[in-house]
Amino acid sequence: MSIVNSFQNVFRVAELKSRILFTLALLAVYRIGAHIPTPGINGEELSKFLMDRGGALMGFFDMFSGGALSRATIFALGIMPYISASIILQLLTVVIPALGRLAKEGESGRKKITQYTRYGTVMIAIVQSIGISVGIESMSEGSFVQNPGWSFRLMTMITMTSGTAFLMWLGEQITERGIGNGISLIIFAGIVANFPNAVISSVSLIRAGELHILLMLMLIVMMVGVIGVIVFMERGQRKIPVQYAKRVVGRKVYGGQSTHLPLKVNTAGVIPPIFASSIIMFPATIAGFIAIPWVQALSRQLAPGTVFYTMIYIGMIFFFCYFYTSITFNPVDIADNLKKYGGFVPGVRPGQKTADYIYRVLARITFGGAAYLSAVCILPDILRGYFNVPFYFGGTSILIVVGVALDTVSQMESHLVTRSYDGFLKKGKVRGRRG
Repeated sequence: MSIVNSFQNVFRVAELKSRILFTLALLAVYRIGAHIPTPGINGEELSKFLMDRGGALMGFFDMFSGGALSRATIFALGIMPYISASIILQLLTVVIPALGRLAKEGESGRKKITQYTRYGTVMIAIVQSIGISVGIESMSEGSFVQNPGWSFRLMTMITMTSGTAFLMWLGEQITERGIGNGISLIIFAGIVANFPNAVISSVSLIRAGELHILLMLMLIVMMVGVIGVIVFMERGQRKIPVQYAKRVVGRKVYGGQSTHLPLKVNTAGVIPPIFASSIIMFPATIAGFIAIPWVQALSRQLAPGTVFYTMIYIGMIFFFCYFYTSITFNPVDIADNLKKYGGFVPGVRPGQKTADYIYRVLARITFGGAAYLSAVCILPDILRGYFNVPFYFGGTSILIVVGVALDTVSQMESHLVTRSYDGFLKKGKVRGRRG
């Protein structure tokens, strides 16, 4: 009953209610746009051709666009160009000193990097949309295009690039005026939109006798268990004890209390799988439509389930886990702040020794977090490849859905607690990925 009462309290807070309704309205706009076809393309026939030709890789990439890519709608590129631009900008902040200094300038620097990310998103969307238009024209001798030529290519480029820019704007509006992270919620909505089709397909397989009902029940139990592991790991922390020395200022004594420094087991959240997927999937999908033997062989090796794909995918997840953790959590700054305010880790000297200790602990728990992410992401490939199990939603999608749900509920709870309402749980608080 406490959870029911908490959800009732959500609509008693005027600001929180308006933010939730605003978020739902913009997500509804996104789902409507995902069904608006790009002018000049036979979307239904193209969708059948793409899913047959692209296979599992095409289905995996189409999952992030909520089915818009296979139908070649105005949102066919989805939000992936924005994610690709974000990857490039974050990598450049490490390589280019000027961008690195800009990232440390606070709000003004963040706005400037966001502006550069928008420009990069538009440029990437232009390149990808032109590639898609040329690829559609070349497939099946242009039977999917009503009036092939540069007029069609320019129209497709303008339409798909505008769709991506509009999605980027929707995500920013949700983040600023709604609840939760807008970009993550757009990906979340695209994944959840495929759930009904998966349920219908599973029921059809059971009725046709191709899938045993006991096996389906085992899959459901396994999925619930995986969700439980994800929630446990996303909330997992390594608490480093911190002691503050007593200081006498006038007649008052400050400090002397004990606290802890929480280090998330998975600091990067679902960003590493998304980044790794965005890097692998699009080049592999494009390669699948190039009629060159060695390119076709490379495309088959980059398909989910192959050993080559799995090794690259795991390697990228580990890389982005450590990379993202290093740019969001600086042990040197933490150690300097502790030393500045009289704090220290028991048994460790303040300053550089404390920074080295935090770095070692962070490196170890990040390895565990990366291993957990890799295991969850490759689980569907193992089930499909070795046990012939029809697993419709990959580990990446489950990670995104659970992670975004935790973040959104965490923000809702913070609004409730701020206004003296009980949270969703009596004991403790719901923590997001970075809570």
